[in-house]
Amino acid sequence: MPSTDIPTREQLVGRASELAPTLQKHALWAEENGRLHDETIEALTDAGMFKLRTPVRYGGYESDTRTVAEVAAALGAGDGSAGWVTSVYWIATWGAAAFPDEVQDEVFATPDVRVCGTLSPSAMATPAEGGVVLNGKWAFISGATHAHWQMIVAVLVSEGSEPYPIIGLVPMSDLRIVDDWNTSGLKGTGSVSTVAVDVFVPAARVLPLPAVLQGQVASRLNAERPIYRVPLLPVASASSVGTVLGLARGAWDAFFERLPQRKITYTDYAAQAQAPLTHLQVAEAAVKIDQAEFHVRRLTELVDRKGEDATPWTVEERVKARADMGMVVRLGKEAVDILATASGGSSIYSDQPIQRITRDVQAVSLHALMHPDTNAELYGRVLCGLAPNTLYL
Repeated sequence: MPSTDIPTREQLVGRASELAPTLQKHALWAEENGRLHDETIEALTDAGMFKLRTPVRYGGYESDTRTVAEVAAALGAGDGSAGWVTSVYWIATWGAAAFPDEVQDEVFATPDVRVCGTLSPSAMATPAEGGVVLNGKWAFISGATHAHWQMIVAVLVSEGSEPYPIIGLVPMSDLRIVDDWNTSGLKGTGSVSTVAVDVFVPAARVLPLPAVLQGQVASRLNAERPIYRVPLLPVASASSVGTVLGLARGAWDAFFERLPQRKITYTDYAAQAQAPLTHLQVAEAAVKIDQAEFHVRRLTELVDRKGEDATPWTVEERVKARADMGMVVRLGKEAVDILATASGGSSIYSDQPIQRITRDVQAVSLHALMHPDTNAELYGRVLCGLAPNTLYL
C-alpha cells in the first residue's frame, strides 16, 4: 500500500477554494464549448480533487461524505459545472471500489483516474463467454470527454431468464461519444451521450445492480472500509448536494460584489443597499442558504455515521437521505432565484456569473434523482406507511 499524506477536511476545502479564480476564468469558455477547459481539469488534478473517493492503497484519500460535500460546495461556488463534474467522478469512482480487487488494480493504475457514469439502464447486455456484450446508448454522461472509464448500467437479457439490471466498468476507449449536449444549464459539464456497439465486458467487471444499491461489494479489501460499506444512493445523494450549496453561495458572492455599485433604476434609491426591499431579499436568501446547509450536514452525518457503525439501513433512513437531498436543491434554488431577481436587468449579460448560476441550479433541480418534488413525495409516501415505489434507495 503506497504511503500518502491524507489532507484534512480543512486542507481540501482550502485547496478547492483556492481554485475559484481558475474555475471562474474558464467558466464562460466551458459554457461556449460544452465541456470543462483542459486547464480546469489540470488544476483540479493538481489539487488532488479526484482522489477523494479513491482507496488509500492506491494513493487516494477515502474522504468522508461531509468532506466531499464541503469540497463540492467550494468548487460549486467557483463554477457549478466544475463542481458537478467532480461530484459525478466521485460517485462513479466510489462505485469502482465496489468491484473485485483485481478490477480495481486495473482501474486505479491510472493516477487521479476519472470515472464517469450513470444509473440509467438504457442499454442492453447479452451473455458471452467470459462476460457480456453491450449494445446501447447512455445520455447525460457528465465529464465523459475527460474520463478514463465509465460506470454503465444495462439490462442483461438471457434466454430463459428474466431481464436483470447489471452495473459494469468500461474503458472510454471502448465507447463512442456523441456530442449532443446543447442545453440551457450546466452547459460546461459536457454531459454528452456515449454509445456501445458490441462492446465486450469481462465478467469480473460486471456486478448485479441491486447488490450495489444495497451496499454489497465484491471487493475483499474495501469490505470493512467505512466509506465503502454504505448503499449507493445515500452516497450519491450526499455527494451531489455540495454543488447546489456552492451555487447558492456563488450567487450570494456575485450579488454582494455588485451591490455597492448598484442603484435601483427608476426610483430615488441611489444605492440598492438602502432599500428595504433589498434587506428583505438578502435576509430571506441567507436563511434559505442556512437551511440548505442544515440538510447537507444532516445528510452527510447520517451517511458517515452509518458507514462507521456498519449498521443496516432502514427504508426510512434511505428515503430521508433522498428527502434531505431534495430539500437542499429546493432551498438552494430558491435562494439563487431571490438573489437573481434582486440583481436587476444588468445581470443577464453573459459575463455576469449570477445568470449562469441561475441556469445551472435550474438544471440540477430537474435531475431525475434530485428533483425536490420527487424526493418529497417518496419521503411522504413512506411516512404514510406505503412501500417505496422505486429501487433507487
